[in-house]
Amino acid sequence: MKDLVISSSKLKKEILFFAVCFVAAFIINIIAVIIYKTPWYEMFTQIGYVLVITLVIYFMVILFRVIILLIKKLFVRKS
Repeated sequence: MKDLVISSSKLKKEILFFAVCFVAAFIINIIAVIIYKTPWYEMFTQIGYVLVITLVIYFMVILFRVIILLIKKLFVRKS
């Protein structure tokens, strides 16, 4: 069975995408704390929800990237 090798540049790129998704989810949490006027410690006690939102955003980004890849493969033909 072959080993799966992931290059460090691709791994860094995926970590960056995930980090951006986490920051976006954390900002959404901060905005929710401000809008609903809840205590500020809820920014940290609700970290589980932030991680779930992070995963949802990340999978949406992956879906978007796959759609773009499929469109590129459909319209770009190799000579």
